[in-house]
Amino acid sequence: MPLDLHTVTSGRRAGMVDRLTTDGVLTDKLLRDALLRLPREVLLPHAYVRVSGPGANPIDWRLLNGSHPDDQKEWLDLIHSDESILLQRDGEPLDALPRGPATGGHMTSMSTYTPATIEALQAMQLGPGQRYLELGPGPGVSLALAAAVTGPGLATGVERNGHMAAFAQRNLDRLGVGATVVEGDALEGHEPRAPYDRIHSGIGVPSVPEPWVEQLAPGGRLLTTLTTHTPSWPGQLVITRTAAGTVEAVLRGRPRGYRPLLGYRWLNALDHRARIKADPGTARPTRLAPPPDDAYGFWLAAAYLVPGLVRDFQAETMTIVAPEDDSWAVAGRGDGTVRVHGPRDVWAELEDVHARWERAGRPEQYRVHLRDSSGAQHVTSGTGPEALSWTLPPLAAVPRQAP
Repeated sequence: MPLDLHTVTSGRRAGMVDRLTTDGVLTDKLLRDALLRLPREVLLPHAYVRVSGPGANPIDWRLLNGSHPDDQKEWLDLIHSDESILLQRDGEPLDALPRGPATGGHMTSMSTYTPATIEALQAMQLGPGQRYLELGPGPGVSLALAAAVTGPGLATGVERNGHMAAFAQRNLDRLGVGATVVEGDALEGHEPRAPYDRIHSGIGVPSVPEPWVEQLAPGGRLLTTLTTHTPSWPGQLVITRTAAGTVEAVLRGRPRGYRPLLGYRWLNALDHRARIKADPGTARPTRLAPPPDDAYGFWLAAAYLVPGLVRDFQAETMTIVAPEDDSWAVAGRGDGTVRVHGPRDVWAELEDVHARWERAGRPEQYRVHLRDSSGAQHVTSGTGPEALSWTLPPLAAVPRQAP
């Protein structure tokens, strides 16, 4: 018997909102009302599920079609869960995707899992009447929520893929929230509707595109992920423009962040997992106990000051790999030792940065100076001689997001 989607999805939304509220993720009343009001199944009418295990190449997928009775329960469970929703492979057209098995390809668009979306939108401090710009909106879930808060005609998204832009606009129109999606290069922002009171980037960037800052209104707030070549230790950047027009930028380490621009290569530890298990390396004493996962200020600094590292979060003990140098470090089980392998002593480099971080006062946030005379963007923990500092990679190294 077919599901009564209206009744079922209303209950699923209420359950999702209650879960997010109980978990302490959702605290903003306006966003809570928007989540309860907006039928997310309209924006997420299908979803890919990965069938292959880790390391498989090519990857096997299965497409769930939300309008098919045999898929509806699994699809509804998924789109109301805390999982990312995979929508598009290799920039494909989205009008008539075949239900069932699919092989190969890479995901080029997804909806970020709901807790991360809520955390980001709450950090934006959304309110009615604000002009809102979403960079890389994908299917438009966060754009729809923002539009429901700010009001019709004020929310704009810039999407690089023409198929996804049309797909999102069609579904947003069905919701009637008054949001607009334009096809274009997110790195350029969207000057025709500038300035914006709030700018939210759903894509990670190595440094801040100048148009984003230029399009931020006085009193405005911009949020993005600063990405490195490691997915392990992302940074959340919040930029504010004061009423007087001055710009302030603060970078904090976070447990999660947005995926980088297409073409920006992430390192991974998966290819080394079997070798590390077979030969974890040579044991030696360590002066650094494994830092806690929530020492975000340290791990963020390590992402820049010890480049080329990635953590295997599935390992039994802390395991950090330098894939391009065929090196790794495996922390001991609380016995004051670490095992190291390869030409780089990865753990010694982390020990050095940790000592510097402690001398700097264990900073949990960093100031970002968005432009010096050479156009470079610098990060610093302070002004003293022990301050940690580094320069952000140039944006010119990133492949452009031409439509």
